[in-house]
Amino acid sequence: MESSDPSPAAVSKTQEISVPPVEGVAGGGTSYGWVDGGLQGSHLGSSVIDPTKVHSADLLHVWSMPSTANVSQQEAPRPLEHVNLLAARNERESFQIALRPKVSWASSGIAGPVQIQCTDLCSSSGGRLVVGQSITLRHVVPILGVPDALVPIDPSSPQINLLPGETTAVWVSLNVPCGQEPGLYEGEICITAVRTDSDSKADSLPKSERYQLYKDLKTCLDITESRDHSSSEEMILRLSSTSTTLRRMLVLPAFQDCHENNGLGDMMDEDVMNNVAVRVKLSLTVWDFTLPLTPSLPAVFGISETVIEDRFCLEHGTKGWYDALDHHFRWLLQYRISPFFCRWGDSMRILAYTCPWPADHPKANEYYSDPRLAAYAVPYAPILSCTDAAKNSLRREVEILKTEAHWSKAYFYLWDEPLNMEQYEVIRNISNELRTYTPDVRILTTYYAGPSGSELAPSTFEAFTKVPNVLRPHTQIFCTSEWVLGTREDLVKDIIAELRPDLGEEWWTYVCMGPSDPQPNWHLGMRGTQHRAVMWRAWKEGGTGFLYWGTNCYEKAMIPSAEICFRRGLPPGDGVLFYPGEVFSSSKEPVASLRLERILSGMQDIEYLNLYSSKYGREEALALLEKTGAYLGPDRYAHDHGPVDVMRGEVYRTCRS
Repeated sequence: MESSDPSPAAVSKTQEISVPPVEGVAGGGTSYGWVDGGLQGSHLGSSVIDPTKVHSADLLHVWSMPSTANVSQQEAPRPLEHVNLLAARNERESFQIALRPKVSWASSGIAGPVQIQCTDLCSSSGGRLVVGQSITLRHVVPILGVPDALVPIDPSSPQINLLPGETTAVWVSLNVPCGQEPGLYEGEICITAVRTDSDSKADSLPKSERYQLYKDLKTCLDITESRDHSSSEEMILRLSSTSTTLRRMLVLPAFQDCHENNGLGDMMDEDVMNNVAVRVKLSLTVWDFTLPLTPSLPAVFGISETVIEDRFCLEHGTKGWYDALDHHFRWLLQYRISPFFCRWGDSMRILAYTCPWPADHPKANEYYSDPRLAAYAVPYAPILSCTDAAKNSLRREVEILKTEAHWSKAYFYLWDEPLNMEQYEVIRNISNELRTYTPDVRILTTYYAGPSGSELAPSTFEAFTKVPNVLRPHTQIFCTSEWVLGTREDLVKDIIAELRPDLGEEWWTYVCMGPSDPQPNWHLGMRGTQHRAVMWRAWKEGGTGFLYWGTNCYEKAMIPSAEICFRRGLPPGDGVLFYPGEVFSSSKEPVASLRLERILSGMQDIEYLNLYSSKYGREEALALLEKTGAYLGPDRYAHDHGPVDVMRGEVYRTCRS
């Protein structure tokens, strides 16, 4: 699965890695064991297998897995069970279907292709969740041998290939619209082994039969072509002759099976598939709670504009550039995160902005007013180019935005992790400038230590907690690394004690290279619950926002389909939460990672906990997290999915109206 080599991770369209995992790469390993299932021999024998005549259960194992499972290539089969899910309106709930071949039914090097078809989910009152709109299927593709990329399965040809001796997973997502009627929705997913294209071609008509068909069809066409002045008697003769020719065609050997079965034979149509398919029964309870459109916790995630420019060969400021940024922004909004674009300068200066267009452009209000956006970054253009034009542009930007209702969502992100008093002084100076435009400006500063060379406190941690005293009133959002806390949740009170909420000061948190295993983070290879627990931790510790530095920060490439390489010196997956679609197919749609989906799940869990808090108080909600075993602390959280369902189910049971 993973490699302990810190070199970049190369991912290709045809990658077929089958290597046991190395535990501890970026921490955690996998949620489930890499134990060979010890598959027993099949009774089907060694002859060529026609999947249209054999039940698919004899050809492959099918079972379901939760969204927090890392389904490895060596995942052992489990019993197939009915899938029961719970979701609020405006929520996405996902699970996985694992597939492992028992035998091979293809003549090529693969075990064989399978077709995955899902019905709409319907309620007794007429409600419906439609496949392709509310229900999506994606193929889980390994990255460095770790299941991570979720490649969309084409609805018009929902097939994937299985490899001998390997387990493959399909990620199924159910998206419940805001206006969906509550109730129990039921449907099924049919898994069917099918022939390969090459096998189907091998059964095509012999040349002699194709020639005879062509000759007869041409005769029919010649007979039925209209001619002027034809008598009715002549037309009757022509139709009779055509009928005779068509009947002769139907008795050709190629149509023998169809003739024996009244035209229904030897076709992998719906009836045949129904007879041989493995059925996964699916039930979804939609309850009468709607997740708020605007996330309760602002989670701001960076998108590198330079990576987009390089990989897609786009010139800054061109129409193609604007289109690409707009596409990435809108795509990421579905994950309940508030994207910002970024360009890095020297010494960790950063140009961060949410909207590529200036504030007086019609697109700007469309961006900033979007209810799914919980916070937005205002560009401080002089950070990279301190010209009069840049300063005038900034002044104009602030003058327009501060009059809008959405101004309360605005912040400036100027410097990432300043390290010394000189860099702190730059932040102070910029703050003084901005406050001449408007006194209610909000500046976000990330940090993991106090400024070097200062004498704020005798210990390193005390100096860290005293940063607000140095940056007040020049920072309003103090964003600290979770790495600093380690597993010491009790240290949170020391950080918060230094803040002044009466002055509008907030405490946000972030993760990046650290913390490492066993603490929650989004590195490749960590447990699924470890990914999801990042947001549980943020909520429990009481932060009012969250930041993540990058979602597309792979190594430089100059073509869209280039292999993905993780950046040197970073844990695998750090700064990468989605992949260019062109790496896997001709699609231009970004491909989400498993980790990004788990971030969404964690964000949704926060809304459940907030609902519970609104009814029973925050202390009771904290107790719920602990008594269900979902999350007790940074090194004490559920390693399997059961407690997650228990926690969510308890909110449903006690809070439904």
